[in-house]
Amino acid sequence: MTKLRVGLLFGGCSGEHEVSIRSARAIANALNTDPNPSKYEVLPFYIQKDGRWQSPDIAQSVLESGVPLPSEETGSPTTRTHLWQFPPLAAEIDVWFPILHGPNGEDGTIQGLLQLMQVPYVGSGVLASSVGMDKIAMKSAFAQAGLAQVKYMTVNRSQVWSNPCVYPKLCDEIEATLGYPCFVKPANLGSSVGIAKVRSRAQLEAALDSAASYDRRLIVEAGVVAREVECAVLGNDQAQASIVGEITYNSDFYDYETKYTEGRADLHIPALLPEAIAAQVQTLALQAFAAVDAAGLARIDFFYVESTGEVLINEINTLPGFTATSMYPQLWAASGVAFPTLVDQLIQFALERHS
Repeated sequence: MTKLRVGLLFGGCSGEHEVSIRSARAIANALNTDPNPSKYEVLPFYIQKDGRWQSPDIAQSVLESGVPLPSEETGSPTTRTHLWQFPPLAAEIDVWFPILHGPNGEDGTIQGLLQLMQVPYVGSGVLASSVGMDKIAMKSAFAQAGLAQVKYMTVNRSQVWSNPCVYPKLCDEIEATLGYPCFVKPANLGSSVGIAKVRSRAQLEAALDSAASYDRRLIVEAGVVAREVECAVLGNDQAQASIVGEITYNSDFYDYETKYTEGRADLHIPALLPEAIAAQVQTLALQAFAAVDAAGLARIDFFYVESTGEVLINEINTLPGFTATSMYPQLWAASGVAFPTLVDQLIQFALERHS
């Protein structure tokens, strides 16, 4: 049997570049674990922070070291000259496995490029990726599907920076509608980048200003006393939901440092939930997956409000962290799908969707 050439695409132009390298290392190890080597030949491709693609030999060295390559200054002649020059072996890939987290990786941009290449790729397409990345569009899709959510408001950068007459009224409206504590978030950044939990007018103003520096569209959400539970989804039109897991931590909220610093958060798999609640989370996860037209994989995060029994959807991650200790592969491992098998199934789902 002829082996399929898998293009493992990692790195990328986002603040989650280093996390992408870690995810790619775990996937490469899985693809080199029996029986996968008899089916696949792995060719890694590395995208530097300045956007340049590097060939498999250089990409392999980054995988082995785990250290990003230094980048040219953005917009420099060297960068512009090489930005759209792909390594020759990119034309020989049978199926792509993009593991690019954050902007330019899970927001539909790289998916559009892979779509133009007319080669199968793992994960959601352009629509689901962009909707899943944009918190405002995502919440609109969830509302249309009838999924319960926390109260929220949308804000434009112009309301924060450009109009001093509107700004105080905006803060008044946020306080009256959502109260404290609340969360201020850029609409289009992953992994809690730019997110702040606020409890006063001064903190709200600072958080709005900070979030506006990341994105021109912001979202403000009401705080809720709840347990944070997560469910992994695998498949295409007949997707399956994993068992449910829970995240606990001692920090004020699940920020970037808590997510990616070892020992800051604990994963409980399975979550200690009533059976009916766990089943409800699984059902809602599949509904959310379908609501954005996701494919291949996704992790869906929920709030379980014990005092009322409510399950509120928080967000969908169409390209979740994929390190050996990440929640998505751990949920499937606990559901009976080992890491190498999971990676194999994702490639097969990519081929199925393309065909």
